[in-house]
Amino acid sequence: MSVPLTIVATIVAKPQQLEFVKAQLLIVVAATRAEEGCLQYDLHQDHNDPSVFLLFENWQSRSHWESHKVAPHMDAYRQAMAAAIAKPTVVHQLGKLV
Repeated sequence: MSVPLTIVATIVAKPQQLEFVKAQLLIVVAATRAEEGCLQYDLHQDHNDPSVFLLFENWQSRSHWESHKVAPHMDAYRQAMAAAIAKPTVVHQLGKLV
């Protein structure tokens, strides 16, 4: 039996790259939602600091998430975002308790 995996990723855009980062994230959301094993992939933007974006992800299993990380659209995303983000993306891998 596979164990579901929840991911919360925080992306911080450089102020002058805000709209570019948002556009790239929307492309990734559309592609990722079609992936096998993706249960949820939602993008949020901080009300107090619009340069901060959060991805809330739920995967059927860790192996599905591992496959997602090496998907062609994720490689393109990482290349496009390299100069547009203010700091490295913070990724939390979570397991549901209750």
